[in-house]
Amino acid sequence: MNKLHYTLKNLGRLSIFALAIGIAATSCKKKQEVQAPPEGEVLINEYCAGEEYFSNEEFFRSNGVGESMDQATAKKKAFSNARADLASAVNTTIKGTIDNYVNSREFNNVEEVEERFEGLTREVIDQELKGTKTICQKAVKVTGSGNYKYYVAIELSGQDMLSKMNERLGSDERLKIDYDYEKFKETFNQEMENMKNN
Repeated sequence: MNKLHYTLKNLGRLSIFALAIGIAATSCKKKQEVQAPPEGEVLINEYCAGEEYFSNEEFFRSNGVGESMDQATAKKKAFSNARADLASAVNTTIKGTIDNYVNSREFNNVEEVEERFEGLTREVIDQELKGTKTICQKAVKVTGSGNYKYYVAIELSGQDMLSKMNERLGSDERLKIDYDYEKFKETFNQEMENMKNN
């Protein structure tokens, strides 16, 4: 009798466990279902794009697409487009950092100091953009045209950029007297945070 009771009890537990797994699997399946686009519209799957490829408080990120009859040219176009977008994001962030940093300090000639900062950081930006890291790349052949299409996403470390700028700004004879790295870093990190939120 005890053996039968024990077996029935275990069967009951197994049934409840199986039911729980079935419910979980069904709810997961429902979440994964993609809603069909409205009539007359076609859903486009763009590679190397989406939230995981957005800039954040740590990295500048951008993506690009290139298309050509030649695969190598498609790849070059994609990287060229991605680098141009990345350069634009970096320049905007650095410009915001310099403006806010210079305005928060008491410099005699604000305009001259801004120009000096911009000139020195431009050198660093040009140098650092060559060291971007590729985080995604996909190549496809377009069925209708026979062209190649290349998708890429690249990133650049914000902290590496900050470190290189500090090196350059801190060694400049005309700036180093009034240059405050901690204040500059704080301003830069705030700009990176703002970029993430946009």
